[in-house]
Amino acid sequence: MLAPTLQGYLDAWALSDPKLLAETPTSHVYTVVSGGETVVLKLLTPIGVDDEQSGAVALRCFDGHGAVRLLRHDAGAHLLEYVAGDDLVPLVGRGEDARATAIIGDVLNRLHSAAQAAPTDGLVPLRRRFRSLFEQAAREGHLGSQSMFVRAAALTEDLLAQPRDVCVLHGDIHHENIRHSPARGWLAIDPKGVYGERTYDAANTLCNPYGMPALVENEARLRQTA
Repeated sequence: MLAPTLQGYLDAWALSDPKLLAETPTSHVYTVVSGGETVVLKLLTPIGVDDEQSGAVALRCFDGHGAVRLLRHDAGAHLLEYVAGDDLVPLVGRGEDARATAIIGDVLNRLHSAAQAAPTDGLVPLRRRFRSLFEQAAREGHLGSQSMFVRAAALTEDLLAQPRDVCVLHGDIHHENIRHSPARGWLAIDPKGVYGERTYDAANTLCNPYGMPALVENEARLRQTA
């Protein structure tokens, strides 16, 4: 028997044939059929209701440029374009890390170009993403520069005080959040919906793909990627 929330959206949005894709703390994700086409239904958990709404705002700003299209949404669910292809992790696994990095750069350029003049209502200010860092730095303030959190917080404050090229950000770009569409090329999925300096969106690339420590901790690779 289908969960009431899932059945409710199938009925309300004329969807059929649900197949579970993933379950996370913020959502339950299904492929469904809408008008004969496979799309994605993301049902938000109580955590996701708070966490994912800014992502929907970002997708509206991107409007399909470098990202999946948001087809429909309300407070409890998002209906999204389905991207059937691989993410970038297999590409890196085949020794094509430089190509994967170039693809990330291209996707980011498309996202940021589309969202330069977008309104910021409903987006997360970039400073808020560093809240836990600032809180930990405050707890270790007595250690001064001996604390890496104190040093990192000071550097972050300097960067946040002098933003450049401010626009709508994806907020969580990494190799698993870019997938290949046979029809539309490489597209970002699952944005967090942040507003701030565009260079922030490239940061995760330096410590990804996840599960490849020999690669991501290589100093030459870090310098080349940066």
